[in-house]
Amino acid sequence: MLSDGELILVAGALLAAGWLASLIAERFRLPALVLFLGLGMAIGSDGTDWIDFEDYELARRIGVITAAAILFEAGLAAGFAEIRPVLRPAVSLATVGTFITAAITGLAAVWLFDFSLLQGLLIGSILAATDSAAVFALLRQVRLPGKLSRTLEAEAGMVDPFAVLLVITFIKLIDEPGFGALDVVWLFVAQLGVGAIAGIGIGWLGLRSLQLVEGLAYRGLHLVGSVAAMALAYGTADVLGGSGFLAAYLAGLVFGSGRLPEKGAVRAFHSGLASLSDIALFLALGLLVFPSQLGSVLVEGTLLALIIAFLARPVAAALATAFERFNARERLILGWAGLRGALPVFLATFPVTDGVPRSLEFFNIVFFAVLVSTLVQGATVAPLARWLGIARARPKPVSEAEARA
Repeated sequence: MLSDGELILVAGALLAAGWLASLIAERFRLPALVLFLGLGMAIGSDGTDWIDFEDYELARRIGVITAAAILFEAGLAAGFAEIRPVLRPAVSLATVGTFITAAITGLAAVWLFDFSLLQGLLIGSILAATDSAAVFALLRQVRLPGKLSRTLEAEAGMVDPFAVLLVITFIKLIDEPGFGALDVVWLFVAQLGVGAIAGIGIGWLGLRSLQLVEGLAYRGLHLVGSVAAMALAYGTADVLGGSGFLAAYLAGLVFGSGRLPEKGAVRAFHSGLASLSDIALFLALGLLVFPSQLGSVLVEGTLLALIIAFLARPVAAALATAFERFNARERLILGWAGLRGALPVFLATFPVTDGVPRSLEFFNIVFFAVLVSTLVQGATVAPLARWLGIARARPKPVSEAEARA
């Protein structure tokens, strides 16, 4: 057992390492996910054994908290005014596109790993999730046309609740033989309906409360109020049988759309909280990975990742946006920019904690597929966009001191 001081020291060292990895990733245009997961693997049980961590349930709980923080920030950063012009393609990509990606990936998994159809669709649903943090990091590197950029941003925030719902549905279909079509319909209606009502309702109440005390509360209390709204939205929806992830995103969207006191400070705070959540989630998931076990899924995991990148996502994006006004080059970017990230690895803990057969194999397959997807797609989207002539690199940020000089 570590003392309090040792625990705080370890936490500080891990955060410092994550911060340094983020700087390296930004400097050399590397996928930060790979560095974070690599750090977790290096210090885990199968690496240097500095931290012995095999608790999938704890990792899942960490993932729930961090995902809620990331989704709230995604909504806060966007605001409804930004996503209204692209609402139709974004919703279509997040729902129809996610389902098509899950179906194609699931059938490929059945073929590659000899899974049952439900097992294949479960792993397809896990891998259908994109990653809002990865997409936002990508959009910081390259300037895309306004409609294309906003569509990717909006999809990244909306897709995660739907992907989580698909994962929960297929776990229930595997674990509960009597779970039928009507149960699936009711699950979707309850999750999406309750999640939407809780997110919008609590988001509005939270925003209105901050507006009413604007002249009474100092800046720090506004930050506390925004975190409280995020937690209340997620918790209320989840307790009532709805999607807490959808509620967190919509609550953030309400905050980002209204007149929010100290809006700059609140957005900066939640941006930092989302970055901290990203690092914590990546490290926790990296600790769960045992590199010695990945060899058994090396070839098949690589093939599955390539099928997602070159077939499942492009087909899904093309069908989901078939009636939208994107040109051929923009459609190519839409099909290539469905980045896998920490969320699929987090979702892969769900079958493990629920005791689904072959779930540990799922986890290793998902991890490897995400790793390949991140290295291949994450490193090539920006160069591809510039090569197609629809984007250019963002200018180097200028500090306030440099601007005044």
